[in-house]
Amino acid sequence: MAAKHLNEIFSHPSTLHSVPKISKALRNYQHEVDNEVTTLVLHQATSEADSVKRIQHAKKDLAEMFRKVESVQERAAQTERTITEMTADIKRLDNTKKNLTLSMTALKRLQMLTTAYEQLRGLSSSRQYRECAQLLQAVIQLMAHFKSYRSIDQIATLSKNVADIQRELLEQVCEDFELTFAKGEVAQRRAMLVEACSVMDALGENARSRLITWYCNTQLREYRQVFRGNEEAGSLDNISRRYSWFKRMLKTYDDEHAAMFPAYWRVNEMLANAFCESTRDDFRGILSRAARKADGMSLDVDLLLSCLQETLDFEHSLEKRFSSTSRASIDTLASSDDKPPIFSQAISEAFEPYLSIWVEAQDKQVIPFLRVYRGLTIFRHLSTMIPKYRQLPPKPPDEEFFPQMVIHSSTELFSFYRVTLAQCAKLSNGDRLVELTKVFAKYLDQYAQQILLYHVSERPTGSTPSKVPNIEDTILVLNTADYCFTTCTQLEEKIKSRIDVALKSSVDLQSQADTFMGVASATVRSLVRRVEMDIEPTWREMRNCGWSKMESVQDQSSYVGELIRRIDSRATEILSMLHKQQYARAFCDNVVDMVANAYVSNILQCKPVSEVGAEQMLLDMYVLQKSLSSLLNRTLPPNTPAPPAYTKRVQQSMSRISPLLKTLQVRASPPEALVQAYLIHIADKSDANFRKILELKGIPRKDHSYLVELFQAHQKSSSHEQLPQNSTLLTPMTVGPANSGSTAVAGALGIPGSLSNAASLSTPNLHGRFDPLSYGNAIMTAARDGVDRFGSPALGASAAATPSGVVSPPAVDQRTGFHDGPATLATPAPQATGHLNENLRNIGKFFKRDMSNFGRFGGGSKGDDS
Repeated sequence: MAAKHLNEIFSHPSTLHSVPKISKALRNYQHEVDNEVTTLVLHQATSEADSVKRIQHAKKDLAEMFRKVESVQERAAQTERTITEMTADIKRLDNTKKNLTLSMTALKRLQMLTTAYEQLRGLSSSRQYRECAQLLQAVIQLMAHFKSYRSIDQIATLSKNVADIQRELLEQVCEDFELTFAKGEVAQRRAMLVEACSVMDALGENARSRLITWYCNTQLREYRQVFRGNEEAGSLDNISRRYSWFKRMLKTYDDEHAAMFPAYWRVNEMLANAFCESTRDDFRGILSRAARKADGMSLDVDLLLSCLQETLDFEHSLEKRFSSTSRASIDTLASSDDKPPIFSQAISEAFEPYLSIWVEAQDKQVIPFLRVYRGLTIFRHLSTMIPKYRQLPPKPPDEEFFPQMVIHSSTELFSFYRVTLAQCAKLSNGDRLVELTKVFAKYLDQYAQQILLYHVSERPTGSTPSKVPNIEDTILVLNTADYCFTTCTQLEEKIKSRIDVALKSSVDLQSQADTFMGVASATVRSLVRRVEMDIEPTWREMRNCGWSKMESVQDQSSYVGELIRRIDSRATEILSMLHKQQYARAFCDNVVDMVANAYVSNILQCKPVSEVGAEQMLLDMYVLQKSLSSLLNRTLPPNTPAPPAYTKRVQQSMSRISPLLKTLQVRASPPEALVQAYLIHIADKSDANFRKILELKGIPRKDHSYLVELFQAHQKSSSHEQLPQNSTLLTPMTVGPANSGSTAVAGALGIPGSLSNAASLSTPNLHGRFDPLSYGNAIMTAARDGVDRFGSPALGASAAATPSGVVSPPAVDQRTGFHDGPATLATPAPQATGHLNENLRNIGKFFKRDMSNFGRFGGGSKGDDS
């Protein structure tokens, strides 16, 4: 390192002459460094000596401080001893004063107790009860101070004497009450009895309870003798006599006895409770004997219900009298839940084991119930309500339709349910309520099937065509199904809030709610069917166009404008009547799917289709898609864009047609171009599907073999190895003769919400005239055959279909009880009812699932504007 440094200084021989100068500079630097080191060493030595001196001084100061602290501690201890000696005498004096004060207080209280006791004995013997009550309270309070002194003989004797006089006063007062009531001298000796009650108050709760119990037993003695000892008087037929007797007893109490007892004793309420307990025990015995005498036969339901109603009325009158706030009528659900009722089921509890008879009567139309409805007093039977409702029109002729209107029978049915539930809940919160729930569920199913579906089905009029329900009736059924769905859920929650916790899981009306949602789904599809009926002529015009002879494309074909006009006209009319956005959205979604399916169906019937024709169809599809995208705007405020989710759905539905048309746009020459277009757009390896494209293009059959061989060769290339064997677009399709027959493509596009089989909303036989007779059968087929909204009969039995795939009216079915021919809603067999209800529930579940995608309805995200 030094050599390197020297080489840098003497880098050239000419620099050697500076060696003496550099040597001198190095020596001077060395001397400076030595001096600096010497100075630092001397300074460090001096500072160490100073540090040692400072440490020694600190030790001395610390020792001095310890000595001072010890001195302070000694002085503090001496001061504490001095103060203790000075205050010891004062503490002794304070304790002496305290003990003297306590002794004087005890002696004074003992003197007061002895004096009060002597006075009390004298007053009790003279029956001066007012003064006795005051002295007795004083004696009891003073005696409480001597509990800790009972080990002293004198105090123990005095305590025993006080207890004896309390017992003597209790027996004396009870004896006075008994003699007074026995001799009938209540009015003459009322003042003395009032003062005696104050003595019982002073004696405590047990004494007061003994007197009240004696009074209640005395007053009810005659009642028990009359109604228990006489079988005729105690029978259920004479139940009103029991309540009349007690009402007279309460009146006697109010007039003659109420002034004797303090109001806060609530003797009248205790008397009522005793009467209810006695009567309840009597009824249990009477009902038990009546059930044994029936020899397996049911009790007289009319008599049972009459007695039950009288009992409820009596309990309600007691509740109204003794509650601070009156409860609502038992026939409503408005009873207060804040304060538990006092007399609820006080007597009617005895009827609970026999309520199953009442529940069965609701089902077997045995019990008429009185209802005041729309100003008319009418009798109803639950099982006869359904046929009566079926005979009524959905809307009374004298009422004007409005979009929120529901069928009146639905509100009346649920009103009856509320009344019945309130009555049953007042009597039982157990198994009887579960049985009543099953009855409710049974008739909800019948209402959905026999009323709502009945009103949206065609009914034969004696001539052809049959009567098709109008749009207003269909909207009424939709609103009613929605109302029943909501109310059914609320009814289930109300029953669960009233039933025992252990039985809550037995209450389930969700299947009925799903049934009503299935009816709503069927009505929406029937509305879409009206649109399909209107646009049928435009499809005929489309099929009549010369798609193979077109030489150039236009902005749109002639049929497109009429098609859009008809869709807009009918959809606007229907949407103006749908007051809920979720159903408007469902209607528009189904219209889009129906139009997309029908468009493909008609493409298959327009063969041959030239390249120009395919291009024109593609342009027409875009025009139609743009129009359908604005369909939902009719339900939105002006200048409001369509929800993005709806626009996306329209694009997805219509864009599934594009691969077919784009493939048809490619010319057959060169053939490799057509094959490549098929593999890109259709994207499958099916020879049969490729032949369908060749048929649509009108390529002669003699050329098919060569093109298929070329197709097979290309599909084996490495770039097409991952293609599926069959596509979802072409596989279900059948290419029929040109402009004849009907090619069903129901579900061919895989579009959610296909209206093909459900409600028969796919395009029917396109070559013929629409037959409205199939309309009602379509609705019932949707439920009976279990067709879901994807157009596949996945929920139940397979739908009967024609060779073209259109659901056909079923033949007579012994299993389901439905008939073919005109679309008549026949009364189903019992097994068919279960089958139909089950499929309606499944349709409802699918419909609710679709509804859940409509944004804020059914749990959609807030960010979704759908």
